[in-house]
Amino acid sequence: MTVRQEKAGFVFTGRHMLATMVAFFGTIITVNFTMAYFAETSWSGLVVENTYVASQQFNGKAGTIRDMLASGIRSKLHASEHEIRYSLTMPDGRAVTADSVTAAFRRPVGEHQDFAAELTPAGNGLYVADHAVLPGHWIVEVKAVKDGKLIMHEATRIAVIGGRK
Repeated sequence: MTVRQEKAGFVFTGRHMLATMVAFFGTIITVNFTMAYFAETSWSGLVVENTYVASQQFNGKAGTIRDMLASGIRSKLHASEHEIRYSLTMPDGRAVTADSVTAAFRRPVGEHQDFAAELTPAGNGLYVADHAVLPGHWIVEVKAVKDGKLIMHEATRIAVIGGRK
């Protein structure tokens, strides 16, 4: 009779299963919480009061924007810690005059620092306002009206860094 010796090998125990489950589900939970955190802190969308009404107005607004683009009016926005400057010109450099120009500054997230400024004409298609603009990211919506008609309406995202855009 011979005695057979067996080598002690790896035995998968309950502790190994527990470690595998904790590592697997821990990874999934960590990734989900990380993605939820980044989604919550970096969302930059704008909210409308009634999405149905906004969807019904979309085609009309798109047509208005096409008409504005066809007019050829060009604009340039400059914001600093002391003032806001906005210019309207035609492609050939001629100044465009408007009866009123308003600029609404909104933070991408949060509303506590939002403000609107009425810009006054400074000549040669330039409109200015003495208003401080805090550093950071802003969504600026500018509307220019002449003879009761909207001649320029644009929204642009800017970053004011070191007091200047």
